[in-house]
Amino acid sequence: MNKIYWVFVCVAGFILYSNALKAQFSLSGEFRPRMEYRHGYKQPAPSAVDPAFFVSQRTRLTGEYKSSVAKMLFSFQDVRTWGDLPQLSSVNDKLTLHQAWLELKVFKDVNLKAGRQEIIYDDARLFGNVDWAQQGRSHDALILKYSKGKFKADLGLAYNQSGEPLFGTTYTVTGNYKALQYLWLHQDFGKTGLSLIAVNHGVQYHNTVDSSYSTIYSQTAGGRFTTTLGKLNLAIAGYYQTGKNNKNKDLDAFYIAGEGGLPVSGALRISLGGEYLSGNSQLDALTKDKAFNPLYGTAHKFNGHMDYFYVGNHIGSVGLRDIYFDLRWKGGKTAAYITTHFFAAAADVADVSQPGKALSSSLGAEFDFGLDFKVAPNLTASAGYSQMLPTETFITLRGGDKNQTHNWAWVMLVYKPDFIVTN
Repeated sequence: MNKIYWVFVCVAGFILYSNALKAQFSLSGEFRPRMEYRHGYKQPAPSAVDPAFFVSQRTRLTGEYKSSVAKMLFSFQDVRTWGDLPQLSSVNDKLTLHQAWLELKVFKDVNLKAGRQEIIYDDARLFGNVDWAQQGRSHDALILKYSKGKFKADLGLAYNQSGEPLFGTTYTVTGNYKALQYLWLHQDFGKTGLSLIAVNHGVQYHNTVDSSYSTIYSQTAGGRFTTTLGKLNLAIAGYYQTGKNNKNKDLDAFYIAGEGGLPVSGALRISLGGEYLSGNSQLDALTKDKAFNPLYGTAHKFNGHMDYFYVGNHIGSVGLRDIYFDLRWKGGKTAAYITTHFFAAAADVADVSQPGKALSSSLGAEFDFGLDFKVAPNLTASAGYSQMLPTETFITLRGGDKNQTHNWAWVMLVYKPDFIVTN
């Protein structure tokens, strides 16, 4: 109850403040329930298990303030599964703060943005908001932003702590970084765009030998190039990782990707592309970690919607080769897509029945279907179906029963009303 009270206090305060300063304030919402059927989503289904079925929901309230010298945004959200709390429960711990940031104009072309915020760059391969997940992703960071003409540069800094200690800086929050610094540069040249990025990523490391704690760093650097040749859109990206992984082992990994897209007609578009994420061979005693880590990107967007790869999984494994074909159609209020992925391991998968031998690198094929329909202004209905056809190599790697039907289906409603807009 106290959380809800402070939400309304913040909203009322922003409205009064914006009116006093003749600034702009907007208040918007999001209501997003999603029903899912799962039988093999994210991991292959074993034999003799029942499918999962549930409804999750995200509800957001977002306020944004704009003036000539500042922008501020807050976004509260409630994320839950229908029925996960008793009806008469007096405790509601589902309400959280997704974003709360302030951006100030420092100089003519320089802004400073600080607070909890979504960080998204380029195609969201390294940094994305993971919007498919009901909770989404946000960071506590400070970003110095420069923009002039067709050139942009962001310098990002973050330092995380699990509380307010009196001594020491040991960080105990799992799955997050201790410190982060990055530089992102982007330049447009007509129909061509070039982005460069360098990331210094620090994680808390516990040395079990002497029980000491330290921050160890990995470095990721590379770029993305896009251009248009007539009607053909091309994109090429590549990144290299070095430094230390989270187990303090030397890191030597890379990523390359390419895609071409072409409109077939006014409503139909086809794309063909591929990705290569380096991995660790199960046959070699590696002195270095060769598995690429896509950091904090929106992985659901890339390697199949069933999230078998790099969605809280497959990190440090045999890597991935992904060749995909995408067909999209959009007409009026309706849009649809069909995407086919052909997966293969980038490094050797050991054959447990023949020591020293490797299995076929093929991991299987996935088929994703989706449909969007704009019901009314601010209201969209979506549905999707995915199916994975795994190989014996994939089952050896991830478990499960190859003879099961590995599929996933979902239906989602998204309503984003504008409650208040002041000028």
